[in-house]
Amino acid sequence: MNRIDVHQHIVPPFYAQAMPAHGGDPSGSRTPDWTARRAIDFMDAHAITAAVLSVSTPGVAGWDGEDRRAMARRINEYTAKVVADRPDRFGNFATLPLPDLDGALAELDHALDSLDADGVVLLADYEGRYLGDPVFQTLWAELDRRAAVVFIHPGATPHQPVLPGVDGLAGPLVDFPFETTRTAVQLVLNGTLDRYPNVRVILSHAGGFVPYAAERFAGLARVFRPEAPDPDHVLAAFKRFYFDTALSSGTAIPSLKSFAGADRILFGTDFPYAREDIAGFFTDTLDADDTLTMSERSAVAGENAARLFPRWAAS
Repeated sequence: MNRIDVHQHIVPPFYAQAMPAHGGDPSGSRTPDWTARRAIDFMDAHAITAAVLSVSTPGVAGWDGEDRRAMARRINEYTAKVVADRPDRFGNFATLPLPDLDGALAELDHALDSLDADGVVLLADYEGRYLGDPVFQTLWAELDRRAAVVFIHPGATPHQPVLPGVDGLAGPLVDFPFETTRTAVQLVLNGTLDRYPNVRVILSHAGGFVPYAAERFAGLARVFRPEAPDPDHVLAAFKRFYFDTALSSGTAIPSLKSFAGADRILFGTDFPYAREDIAGFFTDTLDADDTLTMSERSAVAGENAARLFPRWAAS
C-alpha cells in the first residue's frame, strides 16, 4: 500500500499548553501528546507513506482578535517547519483565524504563498454559522480562485459546543457526523458548491450522514426551499465532495462507494485523537473489505489523494 492519510492531526506543544486558558476542547476530547517521531512510527506500522497534518477541533476559536491571528500564524509556521524537515512524510492543511474574515484571507495568502501549504482546514461552523452561510462567501471566492483543497472537520467551539455527554454519550461519538452533515447540506442547498466549483472539498468521517441520506436531502429540498434545484442536480452536487475513511470503515465503505464512487474516497485515520490501536483497528477493517477491488484499494489508499496534492503527484 502507498497510503496517503488526509485526516491526521498535529498538536503543537504550545497550542496544547495554551488551550485550557482559551476555552479548552468543548468536545470533551483529550488533547493527545504529539511528536513527529511518534507520528512517523504510527505511519510506518500501518504502511502510511505520507500524511496531511491539520489542527483539530476547536482550532483557534478560543482566542480573540489579534491573539487568534497570532496563534493561527504560529501553528502554521510550526507545521510548515515539520513539513520542511520531512517533506517526504508530511503535508499541511493550514489553520485560518475564522470567523475573522480579514484575518482568514491574510492567513490564507501567507499559508499558500509563503508556507506552501497543501490546503486549509475549516471547522463545520464558527459561532453558530455553518460554512454555507453568506458571511463566508468572500473566503469561498478566494479559495475558488486558488482551486484550493479544503478539509472540513466537525466543529466544536466555545461558542457552539457539541452536546456535552448527553445520557453518557460523548459529543464526538454522535454529534460530529451531524456537524459535518449540516454544513455539507448547507453548502449544497445555498449554492456554494455551484458558485465555487474549483474548490476541492473533503468531508471528514465518510461525510457524516451525507452518503446515506443524500436522497432524502435532495428529494425534500424543494419542500423547504421552493427555489432549490431539482433532485438530480442536488444529488450531483453532493457527489462532488471527497470523503475520508477516518473512523468509518466496515459497513460504511460499501454504502460510500455506491454513492460517491471509489475515486472520491480518501484514506484517513484521525491519529492521534484516535489512538494507535483504534486507528489501526479501522485501517485493518478497511484492508479486509472485500467490496473494494484491488484497483479501488489502491485508489482509496493513495492514488486519489496524489491527484489532489502536487506534493505527492509522482508517488
